[in-house]
Amino acid sequence: MTQPTRIGIVGSGHVMQGSYMRLMEGLRARGHCEVVIACDVEEELEPMLKERFGIPRFSTNYEDVVGDDEVEMVMVLTSMLEHGPITRAALEEGKHVLVEKPMAVTLEEAAEIVALAQRSPGLLVCAPHVVLSATYQTMWRHIHGGDIGKVLMARARYGHSGPDWRPWYYLKGGGALFDLGVYNITCLTGWLGPAKRVMAMTGVAIPQRLVGGKMMEAEAEDNAHVLIDWGDSVFGVVSTGFTMQKYRSPALELYGSEGTLQMMGDDWDPSGYELWRNDVGAWQVYEDTDRNWHWTDGMNHMIDCIRNNRTPDVKPEHAYHVLEIMLKAQESGRDGQEKLLESSFTPPTFEEGREEVAPHMVHDRTQR
Repeated sequence: MTQPTRIGIVGSGHVMQGSYMRLMEGLRARGHCEVVIACDVEEELEPMLKERFGIPRFSTNYEDVVGDDEVEMVMVLTSMLEHGPITRAALEEGKHVLVEKPMAVTLEEAAEIVALAQRSPGLLVCAPHVVLSATYQTMWRHIHGGDIGKVLMARARYGHSGPDWRPWYYLKGGGALFDLGVYNITCLTGWLGPAKRVMAMTGVAIPQRLVGGKMMEAEAEDNAHVLIDWGDSVFGVVSTGFTMQKYRSPALELYGSEGTLQMMGDDWDPSGYELWRNDVGAWQVYEDTDRNWHWTDGMNHMIDCIRNNRTPDVKPEHAYHVLEIMLKAQESGRDGQEKLLESSFTPPTFEEGREEVAPHMVHDRTQR
């Protein structure tokens, strides 16, 4: 029997406790993983991590995790500025690494990480993991199966009123693009491939934020419209910000020469999709094909790849391309100029299992 993958966690706050640990506990119950050490700058977390989650060791220094001979896989769940240095250090030690988004906050550091991942014995999986959802992959098959013809235009949206639990979301190295828009850009580039250029309007719409009961000055952009060009007059727009109270519209829309395809819910939490085909003449409404899918699924995917010696579907080169789009969108928002994109990647493919949907999961709505 394959031994459980031994995990070290760097960053033991809200994301780890409220989201990843639920998945880890299920994997641990099946004998697939074991958390051997956790790290956080807040030393007072140690008793809770040991008592509530049964993590035997704790440190306030991430080097104790990445350098630990017992650790096989490092999870980087810190604030955004720390992602790059910790990921790089873990790869240099030959560890498998799962890093939350973005993988780094500069292209220079991200390029070093991609190069390290190509020669390191460890696997690197970068969030977000949206391409792993069944709804995303089913939509991929519709797109590449020609069900809506050639995609000509795309629209994506994700936002909320803004986090109030940590100040770094609003400081340099944070912002709505890195935290929210990254999901949309990952989806669109996964479906449509590498983009050619980007233009954007970005800014700080709410200059003061109440975080942890204290007012602070916001430095990072909290409002953005990003126009992406894939070439051949194929355009997309991503609307994102800590400026949206509520919304009731599809997360992503793809407009093709022969139809329309749209994801319902959010791309990190899809609730199904709707398909219009000209030759059918009706909206086909599909429920989510896996209601148990969670945005932390990259961890499950990573453990499966380690145990079965598989290459992950989530590629570092894709994460690098998304980071370039976001950084150059920020530049464009500041100087008003278009920015050419230099990076590329090979998009993931999901050919197997051409869509078979149970009859009870699809409903036709004729256009009125």
